[in-house]
Amino acid sequence: MGKAYIVGVGMTKFEKPETRDWQYWDMAREAGTAALADAGVSYAQVEQVPVGYCFQASTAGQRAAYELGLTGVPVYNVNNNCATASTALMMARQFVEGGISDCVLALGFEKMARGALGGGSDGGDFETSPVARHYGIMAAAHGFEMSPPTAQIFGNAAREHMERYGTTEVQLAAVGAKNHRHSANNPNAQFQDVYSVEEILAAKTIHRPLTKLQCSPTSDGSAAAVVVSERFVVEHGLHDKAVEIAAQAMTTDTGESFESGSCIDAVGRPMSRAAARQVYERSGLGIEDVDVVELHDCFSVNELLTYEALGMCEEGASGKLVESGATTYGGRWVVNPSGGLISKGHPLGATGLAQAAELVWQLRGEAGPRQVDGARVGLAHNIGLGGAAVVTMLRRS
Repeated sequence: MGKAYIVGVGMTKFEKPETRDWQYWDMAREAGTAALADAGVSYAQVEQVPVGYCFQASTAGQRAAYELGLTGVPVYNVNNNCATASTALMMARQFVEGGISDCVLALGFEKMARGALGGGSDGGDFETSPVARHYGIMAAAHGFEMSPPTAQIFGNAAREHMERYGTTEVQLAAVGAKNHRHSANNPNAQFQDVYSVEEILAAKTIHRPLTKLQCSPTSDGSAAAVVVSERFVVEHGLHDKAVEIAAQAMTTDTGESFESGSCIDAVGRPMSRAAARQVYERSGLGIEDVDVVELHDCFSVNELLTYEALGMCEEGASGKLVESGATTYGGRWVVNPSGGLISKGHPLGATGLAQAAELVWQLRGEAGPRQVDGARVGLAHNIGLGGAAVVTMLRRS
């Protein structure tokens, strides 16, 4: 099996919905053009285009990709909830590693509505929802309240973590404070405001213990990556641009997600743990080798759950880990230097590719004031209820 490299990345600024006069194809043109320019590759050289989005109509991928060129290449429309963009990246990698294509463009975008994200139900009928099993676990253990469904299931996971391990509201708020602080140096972030732990705790409660400043917002935006073979890197002299996808894995829910009746498991900690384990085995790299992490902090508690799933600490010790400063500049890892979903924003179909873009910039030493000193290995984690978890290990040789 061949190797796959990311040689170009691009993204738009992530925006609050309805604040910028653009359509999803405008976003995709901006991000895709930037990725191609970064790679020094023309759209005519692209052989396949997997395109991720959740809320636009069927074949919106073609509508978006046609902004870049009309070359007749295959376009695949990818929808995998919040893990959509990393799924598009995974398809691109598989095309290249399998020897099917030498140059693939992975593209993701989302144009969202204002307000809290729904729970994936049709008209409020959770019986027909793809995540009915997940919300059924939550309702059985915690009942069903009037707060936004996604905040509710993650908020209940936070309550369980607090009861089981003694995690505190201050530790949860520390995640939000860290990621808002990081985003102040990211011009592409939806928010660039810095908040103290006290201010985060005092913000409006969405679903106890989660306050507004611990929840990712709805967002508009796009991101893209050019994925190529080793042969393409050599033939086009792209060594200076190339970041290797050292390993990548996707997992979906297993019995472990539901057997315990715990929201911690239903929102994906077992999926994330399994994907990380596969990536460590395939790459020969462990979490101890990683310098910088972009992970799926859709809510502050999910960052803590992901620390544990990735092996950054023992189960239940994640609150103490973030409180210790181990996951920010000067610590053992820098987690979410972009500001993460909480502050950078979360256009569902773009998020995983925006994570990849941030890590490519970090590993090339191009992240400006966000730069993690000496970063050579990066890990991305992107998860969606329903479910899918994608973990990607990137390495700069």
